Amino acid sequence: MTDQRLPVTIAVPTFHRPEELRVLLPLLKAQADDLDAAGTTTTDVLVVDNDPGASGRTAAEEAGVRYVVEPQPGIAAARNRALDESAGSRLLAFIDDDEHPHAGWLRELVRVWRISEPALVSGRVVAEFERPPGRWIEEGRFFVRRSLPTGTPLHVAAAGNLLLDLDQVRESGVRFALDLGLSGGEDTLFSRQLAHAGYRMVWCNESVITDLVPSARISRRWVLRRAWSHGNSTAVVSVRLASGPAGRAVARVRAAVGGAARVVLGVARTALGLLLRSPGHQARGSRAAYRGAGMVWAAFGGVYQEYARTTQGTPQ
Repeated sequence: MTDQRLPVTIAVPTFHRPEELRVLLPLLKAQADDLDAAGTTTTDVLVVDNDPGASGRTAAEEAGVRYVVEPQPGIAAARNRALDESAGSRLLAFIDDDEHPHAGWLRELVRVWRISEPALVSGRVVAEFERPPGRWIEEGRFFVRRSLPTGTPLHVAAAGNLLLDLDQVRESGVRFALDLGLSGGEDTLFSRQLAHAGYRMVWCNESVITDLVPSARISRRWVLRRAWSHGNSTAVVSVRLASGPAGRAVARVRAAVGGAARVVLGVARTALGLLLRSPGHQARGSRAAYRGAGMVWAAFGGVYQEYARTTQGTPQ
């Protein structure tokens, strides 16, 4: 790069979490200052509030960061608004409003990007629990995310810890799918579309964020519902990426067969776990069965709206 002041934006999509923003935004300003200390970047922080009532405005104003309201419901609309609001930036880093960056989070993402300028750099996520998880949750390893050598090529990435080269994203024409905004999977589809278009994506293991897991999520019910949702969105994305009616039909058959196989094997593993009194086998078997069921439902056109909102606008 010949530009000595590379413009970077940190974007935080948010919805009804003003207290979390009050904690997160000073941390992000510190990340921006850390990156800019070398004099080669200029970094700003952007809050995209998906609440038409602007519940995050005060927190953003207190922190002195840029703030916009995106009234169209759904995380995809908020992410697309972040793309649009970052028109003057070369790089855009996404972090969720219930996450906290570790020291050097942004600096490491940008460092790895500078090595070969890929379209996307994805970083590591570690869980921090509001209360200790039970044995079923712990042995199921439901909140353990992947860790890869830095520079590993990727074919898919989540958006909770993500750096985008906006020049390449704009060139590709890829945006977040609005119809997946309340179901999830919009980041999976986005990254897979980039990969399918030939854009490079790589991993950065030194860029770490903590995912703060509230007590409401440390339960079998939540974990199994999330497994259903992930299976469903994975299959939905595969169908969306298929080419033509015949390709989509094949993708649906694969989702149905693969999902059914996961259900059968998952039930068998759960039964084995009960027989052996193994919480780990019970947990992972149950997750496989629920994930498979979500895939089968997607094969027949079902889309699970995990982030559907009530008439008052709050998530169900």
